[in-house]
Amino acid sequence: MACRRGLVDCTAAVDRHICNGVCGCCGALRPRYKRLVDNIFPEDPEDGLVKTNMEKLTFYALSAPEKLDRIGAYLSEKLIRDVSRHRYGYVCIAMEALDQLLMACHCQSINLFVESFLKMVAKLLESEKPDLQILGTNSFVKFANIEEDTPSYHRSYDFFVSRFSEMCHSSHDDLDVRTKIRMSGIKGLQGVVRKTVNDELQANIWDPQHMDKIVPSLLFNLQHAEEAESRSPSPLQTSEKEKESPAELAERCLRELLGRAAYGNIKNAIKPVLIHLDNHSLWEPKTFAIRCFKIIMYSIQPQHSHLVIQQLLSHLDANSKSAATIRAGIVEVLSEAAVIAASGSVGPTVLEVFNTLLRQLRLSIDYALTGSYDSAIAGGTKSIKEHEERMFQEAVIKTTGSFASTLPTYQRSEVMLFIMSKVPLPSLHHSLDTGKAGENRSRLTQIMLLKSLLQVSTGFQCSNMLTALPSSFLDRLLSAALMEDAEIRLFVLQILISFIDRHGNKHKFQTISTLGDISILKLKVDKCSRQDTVFMKKHSQQLYRHMFLTCKEENNGRGHYEALYGLLALISIELANEEVVVDLIRLVLAMQELAQVNEDNLPLYNRCALYALGAAYLNLISQLTTVPAFCQHIHEVIEMRQKEAPYLLPEGVFAEKPRLSRNLDCLGPEILFRQSKISEVLGGSGYNSDRLSTPYIPQLTDEDRLSKRKSIGETISLQVEVESRNSPEKEEKAPAEEITYETLKKAIVDSVAVEEQERERRRQVVEKFQKAPFEEIAAHCGARATLLQSKLNQIFEITIRPPPSPSGTITAAYGQPQGHSIPVYEMKFPDLCVY
Repeated sequence: MACRRGLVDCTAAVDRHICNGVCGCCGALRPRYKRLVDNIFPEDPEDGLVKTNMEKLTFYALSAPEKLDRIGAYLSEKLIRDVSRHRYGYVCIAMEALDQLLMACHCQSINLFVESFLKMVAKLLESEKPDLQILGTNSFVKFANIEEDTPSYHRSYDFFVSRFSEMCHSSHDDLDVRTKIRMSGIKGLQGVVRKTVNDELQANIWDPQHMDKIVPSLLFNLQHAEEAESRSPSPLQTSEKEKESPAELAERCLRELLGRAAYGNIKNAIKPVLIHLDNHSLWEPKTFAIRCFKIIMYSIQPQHSHLVIQQLLSHLDANSKSAATIRAGIVEVLSEAAVIAASGSVGPTVLEVFNTLLRQLRLSIDYALTGSYDSAIAGGTKSIKEHEERMFQEAVIKTTGSFASTLPTYQRSEVMLFIMSKVPLPSLHHSLDTGKAGENRSRLTQIMLLKSLLQVSTGFQCSNMLTALPSSFLDRLLSAALMEDAEIRLFVLQILISFIDRHGNKHKFQTISTLGDISILKLKVDKCSRQDTVFMKKHSQQLYRHMFLTCKEENNGRGHYEALYGLLALISIELANEEVVVDLIRLVLAMQELAQVNEDNLPLYNRCALYALGAAYLNLISQLTTVPAFCQHIHEVIEMRQKEAPYLLPEGVFAEKPRLSRNLDCLGPEILFRQSKISEVLGGSGYNSDRLSTPYIPQLTDEDRLSKRKSIGETISLQVEVESRNSPEKEEKAPAEEITYETLKKAIVDSVAVEEQERERRRQVVEKFQKAPFEEIAAHCGARATLLQSKLNQIFEITIRPPPSPSGTITAAYGQPQGHSIPVYEMKFPDLCVY
């Protein structure tokens, strides 16, 4: 090495003497700028740049800026020759001189000088020597920080983007050298971004060809962040210079890049991130993916947040047939990003977000049932693991809830209506999928969508229940409460509890008990508002009916009775007035009678649970109403049960090992809550005793038939109808109808409905005669005329020639002989014949 270095120095000395000799002979013929450039180089490169001569060169360049391009070209020529001859000391001197000239000369002619400068930087970056690469990068970074006065129309940075990106992926054997090269590459990319991002006349750095190199290079260095953090000491023990690593520098550069992104550039910046995560399988651990998108969401402008959400949703759709773990990773990243996006904007397509999530949920259910990513083919080539699909479904449900929690109240209500409209429910006009596979698909879809709805409704608070639970939503939700599946019914009860609980009381009723003093629960109770009163007047009977029918189910478990108790308690606290309290007491007493009479042949546990549920609720409501006589009666019955029938109290029934008894058919009246007694004691305190003394009977609708239940009321009404039709003396034996408020209300509602139907029929007739072709109208009228003529012929035939009876006379309906026919003017014609 010493011999080689000596040889190089000798060669340099010979060149220097030759050069001096030439200059001595022909000094007047050489241009001044060349002489000034030659004089900045010392004989020994270790002496460094000759500062006095450098000052002369700088002054000359400032005095004659038109010579700047020639100075740059000559310096570039010398640097290229020195690089090829491995005279790296002179290379460093040349680059130092270029840097000083570049920093000193701000004029219109700098563009031509920059071309020479970039040519020399590119020559250094092409070298295999790490020191030269780092030297060239540092010079480029200094140049990038200069704000030019005039634009450049022809300058290109494609080579620098490619080379700096390649340096970011350096795999040098020496760890320290590799780290330096990677950091230089990141700094170079940062310089390119700073130089081009704000100049419209420069190369568009946001083009996909550039973003596909810059962003993956930064993410590649970010991947090693955790390893670097584990090896490096605590930040408190290191200086700013020592603790900086390629990962930290890459993160800073990525934040700067995304912070400069405009609306139209977000897509080009995010797409390489998604591709990088796909190519390196980084969705499955999901830690790095979440970190990347947290950086993105916090770096971009807040009003652009929804664009990132849309990109993630599109990527989720594109990977709809990927493994469940990959889709779950994308969904969890989406969940984290949605929470951050709430501080900015949620975008104009909120429902589209939930539509995509619910579509993915349905696809996952199909995948789990068919075992294939193609629903038309069972048993596809890719093996689908059910537990991974369940994990993905839970991730979608969690994301649905976290995204909904960021929305304002009105949008959250729309989302809940949207989700409920997607739940497949049986109706009079539509039936669910048939067959075992169809039933499983419908059931799983119902469960997953109701889970999503429960997530969305958690924490939802609305002062007006009429807007929180509109009729269209409540009808569909309560119809699900009548389904045979116990899990679905439990979800419905929990959703209702989430809606009604507006003061955070629901966790205080998670266990059923008969507390002697409910003040220890520290309940938050407010007076029932006018809007709540209107809501209960409109929907209370519907709620009571579904609660009563739900408690009759044979497959109810402990969770169902706890949810029923919580729902009864929350209605009493949030929505109750005197009328509601009376109806709730009647409802609970009807549940007790249901368990006592046992017409539905309920299991032993269900009957005991109904007794215990009634005891717990009446204990609670008696302390809320604070009527002494009412409290005394309830406590007496509870004490009697504690002594003689502990299996009728929640402490005995809802334990890990329930205490049950088979002697439920011979219970004494002293351990039952008596409706007459409760009516008496509450009537004395101003409650409606007449209503209290009336047993609760649920109103029956078409939902019972849809839920495959047969009710006693329907059977009785059908028998009465058949008997009345078959009775020959129906008009004489028909009892007088009792006129009550309910019948009047029903008559008014029915009349309004009839008027609406008649108005709609008239509108259709008018519209038909206005828009239908003449031939169709003529054919229709001709058919009606033919039908009318046939009816008239029948009537005239009966009138003129009545059929003879066996006795020679016509027998009337009541068995009396009738010797003459009815005149035409007294006959009742059909409506079709009357104009």
